[in-house]
Amino acid sequence: MATGTARAAGTAGAERAAGTGAGPGSGRTGGARGGRLRRTLLAALVAAAVIVPVSAAASAQAPAPAPAVFAEGAPPQSRYATNRDNIAEAVRLARDADRSGRAGRLRAMATAGTAQFLAFDGRGRGRAVEVFGELETADRIAVLVPGSDTTLDTYERFRSGAVALQERLRADRAHTAVVAWLGYDTPGTVSTTVLTAGRADGAAAELGPFLSELEGMAAPGARISLLCHSYGSVVCARTVTGAAVGDVVLFGSPGTGAGSARELPTSARVWAGRGGADWIAGVPHVRLGGLGFGTDPVDPAFGARAFAAGSGGHSDYLKPGTRSLDALAAIVLGSAPAQEAGRA
Repeated sequence: MATGTARAAGTAGAERAAGTGAGPGSGRTGGARGGRLRRTLLAALVAAAVIVPVSAAASAQAPAPAPAVFAEGAPPQSRYATNRDNIAEAVRLARDADRSGRAGRLRAMATAGTAQFLAFDGRGRGRAVEVFGELETADRIAVLVPGSDTTLDTYERFRSGAVALQERLRADRAHTAVVAWLGYDTPGTVSTTVLTAGRADGAAAELGPFLSELEGMAAPGARISLLCHSYGSVVCARTVTGAAVGDVVLFGSPGTGAGSARELPTSARVWAGRGGADWIAGVPHVRLGGLGFGTDPVDPAFGARAFAAGSGGHSDYLKPGTRSLDALAAIVLGSAPAQEAGRA
């Protein structure tokens, strides 16, 4: 019942955020806009007070072995084999603890013993870094960074996007790979943490070194693209990238906390896009103290390259056959995607 109440409150908050933003010429005062923003943020905080303790308690009950530790330079294949064993042990522990749902989801992650996990931690909400394709021969690599509510219990939807992107890339180029990087504890969509950069700062401290390590696993000269969805764009905006990262792509972004693309700690090209039906367009792009993320990345004033994201919603960017998937694949491959002037 508590979870249902929180979802209802979160939905109401999202609807208010999407439906009350006053644009130029609306006749509304700045004070009224500020009042609406405060009410929207308050709704999220109230809902979080209900949902966070429930979800955190459930996650804390998930048993699993400690994650494997690898020596620097350990080859991908040895990591894959070790993590498959780790997942199998996590399945056993979950089953013994009467967590059949978690056990089934973990079993699906390691289907047929062919899954390629560079990292896996089945404790709590969980973390996982999975590879699609062959890192050792790939000359184009996409690293997907997910947004809120991505955990081992919702992992399949994240994985399906990675699979769709890899299939789309391979349609045009043989030597590609996609890395699904669930390397941090994502915030809940309706929570206090999703309104601040706290989780993103911690994630960026993990993602930066991972990208450097990934460069050493890939083919010499491989080009890496960082594809960042929703709250994941806040993570990427704080991640220091090396020369191997040629593109940073922000989509479905609530903002980054930066005022412009030039402020991001990267020399890569920065792209931004938003689907026509993405509800996040209604999120106020302001900062109040430590809440909010400021400038909208698809605003021309931010200075990112705009890509055509099509007409889809917040969860549609990596769906097969979409304009957004074609554009993201084109960026990864280094070809010029269709661009849009102004807002995507």
